[in-house]
Amino acid sequence: MAQMKRELGLANVFAVAAGAMISSGLFVLPGIAFAKAGPGMILSYLVASILIIPSVLSQAELGTAMPRAGGTYFFVERSLGSMMGLFSGFANWLSLALKSAFAVVGIAVLVEVVLQTSFSAQLSPWQLKGIAAACCLAFTMLNIVSVKHTSRFQVLLVAALLSILALFMLVGSRSVEAVRYTGFLDKGWPAVLATAGLVFVSFGGLTKVASIAEEVKDPGKNLPSGMILAWFAVTVLYLGVIIITVGVVDGEELNGSHMPISLGASKFAGSWGFALLGLAAIAAFITTANGGILAASRSPMAMSRDRLLPSRLAHVSDRFKTPHISILLTGGFMITAIVCLDIESLVKTASTLMIILFILVNASVIIMRESKIQSYRPKFKSPLYPYIHIFAIIAYSLLIIDMGTVPLLITAAFIGASAAWYLLYVSRHVSRASAVMHIVARVTDRELKTVTLENELRDILIERDEIIEDRFDKLVRDCTILDVSGEQNAETTFREVSGILAERLGTDEYVLFEKFLHRETEGGTVVQPGFAIPHIVVEGEKKFDVLLVRAREGIKFLGVQERVKIMFVLAGSKDERNYHLRALMAIAQIAQEKQFEQRWLTARDVEALRNLILLSTRKRDAKA
Repeated sequence: MAQMKRELGLANVFAVAAGAMISSGLFVLPGIAFAKAGPGMILSYLVASILIIPSVLSQAELGTAMPRAGGTYFFVERSLGSMMGLFSGFANWLSLALKSAFAVVGIAVLVEVVLQTSFSAQLSPWQLKGIAAACCLAFTMLNIVSVKHTSRFQVLLVAALLSILALFMLVGSRSVEAVRYTGFLDKGWPAVLATAGLVFVSFGGLTKVASIAEEVKDPGKNLPSGMILAWFAVTVLYLGVIIITVGVVDGEELNGSHMPISLGASKFAGSWGFALLGLAAIAAFITTANGGILAASRSPMAMSRDRLLPSRLAHVSDRFKTPHISILLTGGFMITAIVCLDIESLVKTASTLMIILFILVNASVIIMRESKIQSYRPKFKSPLYPYIHIFAIIAYSLLIIDMGTVPLLITAAFIGASAAWYLLYVSRHVSRASAVMHIVARVTDRELKTVTLENELRDILIERDEIIEDRFDKLVRDCTILDVSGEQNAETTFREVSGILAERLGTDEYVLFEKFLHRETEGGTVVQPGFAIPHIVVEGEKKFDVLLVRAREGIKFLGVQERVKIMFVLAGSKDERNYHLRALMAIAQIAQEKQFEQRWLTARDVEALRNLILLSTRKRDAKA
């Protein structure tokens, strides 16, 4: 499977996340929100910002544990299974693509306003759609050519946008009139909370940056930092700009205005202010549309990789290193939506799907943690687990109820279509055990037949942490691991070990057994309570092997009071003595890792034990 380049740094993550939020939520919705809640809509934006926090933290945790293209789809599929993953992938793609299409339409509308204001020109609906489709095509081509150029373009636009909004706050604060905040809560808390649901989707784009996690450098650091910084910066800007707008614009003018921020700028900066904020609004819609294509196109690609969709969609361009077919599909769908669709009900449907995805993401964190999979190791862990995630699931469910009947019916039909595709196509191609199956297996004490997820997460972490495997890792990948049940003495264990190593090393089983016993009489190999490293020299040349033993009930060694539960057995020829010492050093580093013994004893099976060693943070020996 072709991998995409890791070219995006902290600034890129911040720009994509921030750009996905600053659009209609700031430049259009305040007028509609004011009509519903009056000046109290300022609190609505604050509540919405707080409500998004659990999803930001959840996406950051999952993104640092599984930095793969697809974001929400990948997390949900690996935690809740292929059927829910299929739905989340389609929902993620559809909601992002539609939101981006609406942003492109916003560009066309603002262009029309500028033309009307400056030249008294009136555009027909088809001319507006033509402008929007052309913009969409341009963004699609930019995304195909280079994710690096796309992200640089995003950084420049977001920097310009944030500068203009900061200037708006600085200059506008001098013109605020306190009297305009009179009757702040006249419409009551129910109106404030209902409006919070309306503007909540304004913050939804923040979490979509996880879709491009595979292309982020040092995702364990840059993903959570970029997302949290974007949330903080955009929240401050949202609240600051809205507070000033309410403070400078008369309520009757602001009520229902489609360009409320530009209207506010005109009050203290005249026509220049109106024009400048109009340009800022265009820049905001561009960043949303551009970032939306970038993120949305990764969902079909990730689903194709997992065989939920035809394999062609996963193809990465040899020249540009971008998923060009998936990008073209996304851009084509957006152009179709722009040209053909009546968008009002679909906007609400996209918002409903987005909120459902937030529910699934928070549930995924709970599932992944409770699965106790050893190779689930996020660099960032969501705090206040699981209380904040349970709160989010309940709160988001209440928001969905308020979306109305039509979006709920469309969403239900969408879920049904996803289920049908799963039964007709996906179920025949995919048999991967999700994290929820690990929980079921643990609760019912049944054995899982596959370790695909654990090994996949292991390989993702090796790539994430840039672990270059040395000889010891290669030995561990191929070695035999014994999981001893019940109490046992050392002699019985050595007999079993000798039989396995004799076959692997091509030597005599009885000779090996005698060597192990003799080694124990020369000096005990129990190096610390519960941990032994039996090691012997065998006949021949270029021979070396490792065998691992776990004994939860313990192995009784003569003269040792505490039973041994961890054994690393080494056997090598004389010419491998130097490597013998290096292997002992590697084992010593592994044994000193935090919670190593606990992880060893609680690992689900021998493959989990193997992954525990392969994911150790020891210093690798490049010369070995």
